[in-house]
Amino acid sequence: MGKEDKSHINIVVIGHVDSGKSTTTGHLIYQCGGIDKRTIEKFENKSPLFPLIVVDSMQLEAAELGKGSFKYAWVLDKLKAERERGITIDIALWKFETPKYYVTVIDANSSKTDAPGHRDFIKNMITGTSQADCAILIIAAGTGEFEAGISKDGQTREHALLAFTLGVKQLIVAINKMDTAKWAEARYNEIIKETSTFIKKVGYNPKTVAFVPISGFNGDNMLSPSTNCPWYKGWVKEVKGGTSTGKTLLEAIDAIETPKRPTEKPLRLPLQDVYKIGGIGTVPVGRIETGVLKPGMVVTFAPSNVTTEVKSVEMHHEQLTEGLPGDNVGFNVKNVSVKDIRRGNVAGDSKNDPPQGCASFTAQVIVLGHPGQIGAGYAPVLDCHTAHIACKFSELLEKIDRRTGKSVEASPKFVKSGDACIVKMIPSKPMCVEAFTDYPPLGRFAVRDMRQTVAVGVIKAVDKSAASGGKVTKSAAKAAKK
Repeated sequence: MGKEDKSHINIVVIGHVDSGKSTTTGHLIYQCGGIDKRTIEKFENKSPLFPLIVVDSMQLEAAELGKGSFKYAWVLDKLKAERERGITIDIALWKFETPKYYVTVIDANSSKTDAPGHRDFIKNMITGTSQADCAILIIAAGTGEFEAGISKDGQTREHALLAFTLGVKQLIVAINKMDTAKWAEARYNEIIKETSTFIKKVGYNPKTVAFVPISGFNGDNMLSPSTNCPWYKGWVKEVKGGTSTGKTLLEAIDAIETPKRPTEKPLRLPLQDVYKIGGIGTVPVGRIETGVLKPGMVVTFAPSNVTTEVKSVEMHHEQLTEGLPGDNVGFNVKNVSVKDIRRGNVAGDSKNDPPQGCASFTAQVIVLGHPGQIGAGYAPVLDCHTAHIACKFSELLEKIDRRTGKSVEASPKFVKSGDACIVKMIPSKPMCVEAFTDYPPLGRFAVRDMRQTVAVGVIKAVDKSAASGGKVTKSAAKAAKK
């Protein structure tokens, strides 16, 4: 796993567009070894006017502060821009190391839309390559900024709700730009009080959250305690079997409870692509979400219902004896044509709860950005794991309270933005999904319409269609007899 067998964790950084997410994230990655100093210097030296190049409104305020203050955010922005142009950026740039963990920052904010990162953020949180173990909520302490960030229609509220709904149960709150609030204790306490109420409404318990006052740009309380806030005695949070304390954001990240990786569960591997490679054959590629993939296993693909033997498994051009959750693997399968399986199919162990297609499923759906009303018959496209399929809202079963899940209205005619409801959904063509409680990555989805995300959903139950007449290759039949 690495030098000292450290655990890997994923964090997602959320907050209002001007809260300083890029600067704070850039600073962490820069200070903890993700970006080397030469990279920063190279970017600085390339353009004497470099802050002015950035047109993302998220960064405009920083551009006015002059070159120095904008260093970290600009580096992140540069990396994003290069990555979006198809130039491969070493993925290590999005990772950093703490005393306890290897941390990957899930970039849910890369965006080509007008509202920086917002609609893309939603899609990326759901179909993103991995589930976040913890969210860091960045709150700006500046006068007016804080209020805008958690106003009724603020993105902060939506992002926090989304993280909670999608199962990100651990949270850190960083009160950023404390330098602009002159490190005033009263302002900090006011923000803590308001933010605690706010996150409680979303569903988090403030007692289990570390609150850290920081300056993402100057570095106060990021890696080492700041001398600018003598009144700050550190954060305390409740953990299983006691409390955890610390002073810095880095310590708060190290206090994240180690997640259990789902190696014990049956295999689920949504396919991202299927390649035909000369001299080798058919090679499906995807990320193992749960379970273990080994050469010699007999796998079933759903919903296409094809069963075959796995000849070999590889990652980064190296043969593996086993692939584990989180690994992006390619695997060679016998006697299966590229016409038999495709992106959106799911591979599983034919002997251990193999995946199946579904006739319909029931989901809890939260409507986020739909301009009108949604009723039975609505048929948008769903993005669920790697599948992209139109699904019909066949029946609105009940409207519920978003936070508690309690029913507030049976069989509503319509739902609108802000509502949560339980819906029966029917896919327009065969699709493999799972209940969120069984296989989380296959049980959350984004509802896309009008080229944006209009709702998110969590699958409660699946009506699995009994597979009929699928293809079983000779090698699979032979391997099954072993």
